Amino acid sequence: MKKNYLKSLLALGLSVSMLAACGGGGGTTSTKPSSASKTSNASTATSSTTASKSTSAATSNGDAIRLVNGKIEIDAQLKEAAKLFKEKTGQEVVIESMGGGVDIQGQIKSYFAADNMPDMFVIGGDGDYKNWEGKCADLSDCKFASDTDFGYKDKNDGTLVGFPYAVEGYGITYNADILEKAGVDPASLVNFDAFKAAFEKIDSKKSELGIDAVASVAAESGQMYWSTGNHIFGYYYSGGLKRGDNSIFDKAKAGELDKARLTEFADMTELLFKYADPQVLLSGTYDDQLAKWAQGKTAFITQGNWIDPSLPTYKVSFKCGIAPLAFTKADMTSVLADCPSWWCVYKDGKNVQACKDFFDFLATTEEGQTVLVKNAGMISPFKSSKIVPETPLAVSLKSYVDAGKTSSWAWSNMPEGIAQNAFGLVFESFAKGDLTKEQFVESMQTALADYIAQNQ
Repeated sequence: MKKNYLKSLLALGLSVSMLAACGGGGGTTSTKPSSASKTSNASTATSSTTASKSTSAATSNGDAIRLVNGKIEIDAQLKEAAKLFKEKTGQEVVIESMGGGVDIQGQIKSYFAADNMPDMFVIGGDGDYKNWEGKCADLSDCKFASDTDFGYKDKNDGTLVGFPYAVEGYGITYNADILEKAGVDPASLVNFDAFKAAFEKIDSKKSELGIDAVASVAAESGQMYWSTGNHIFGYYYSGGLKRGDNSIFDKAKAGELDKARLTEFADMTELLFKYADPQVLLSGTYDDQLAKWAQGKTAFITQGNWIDPSLPTYKVSFKCGIAPLAFTKADMTSVLADCPSWWCVYKDGKNVQACKDFFDFLATTEEGQTVLVKNAGMISPFKSSKIVPETPLAVSLKSYVDAGKTSSWAWSNMPEGIAQNAFGLVFESFAKGDLTKEQFVESMQTALADYIAQNQ
């Protein structure tokens, strides 16, 4: 019965992927909805409304430059930066933020086809950049270019084409107050056995701790594919490996998964799902997941420091931090940290220099860095920046960065749409109990190989 279901699942996933791959993905670009909205409908509506209004504003003002941003959680902060830039230069910048499961690359492609291409737009890595090769302006003459090692460069000629606005990182985020009450030291969470013991201990004390579940994990594939198929699975590619070690990732990109490593990863995934809040796990949105944890009802959440800007919304006062998603038997002491995405400039636009000036404003001025680092809670990728993060998870992440305990964020270089159209479906089926752990391992391998074959 399960084998037949699995075949149907993969057939469905691949048929969807072939359609979605033609229109763009969202599989590599991180698209997280606003935490201010409390339902999936509200999240999507927020994103769509923002996009609609921004597009209208941009097209009605020929002098405005327009940025399509894939991180809707920093929409307010970017609009603040745009206001400061206009006050300083007179140049209007329209921020168009997308999230809520929106197919961002597909939307940008639609804009291009309609001759409504934004001046600046987001890419999430190699998969997204393939859509825009030859269409992005050279940014090497910008002031920021010599001040960072995180810019996105064309793999063919080394041209700098992507602006790195932040460094982000993730593992598994914890409520330090709950862990302290439960007698769990977050510094001990460096391997699978430690996590298993901690989860079991916390679960046994749920009533005493006043929590509903150990973890907030969301595996619904419609909106949360990026959380499972990109972020959680991202630890399989590079968790515990030295920066630049692409041995596991290169195999995956060629269509092959390491069965022993994947089996260890499956053990951790099973643990996360077993101790997750069931409602959030099977049908929860990003907002649901975040709210459950931010309200102190779970000890862990599978999100990174990008949730910092949302914490004041929930009046979070508890101590919190980030631990590695350590799924191996051997110790894993590093978290995944890298640029979440980059902003490119459409080279055939009429306002290329104005876009470059906006990037330099964000990167090289105290006002720009204050907005991105202090207000948006991100870590600066620019060497000269003297602004340091103050938000709790950014501070936690920076401790790993400063200590050299980070692994590469390799998942963003997978083929466009693979999380949305292949991996996310398998994770959801595993969460529902439709797949055994062994079938999960087999299904991930099959989904990968078939998707790679279909999208070469």
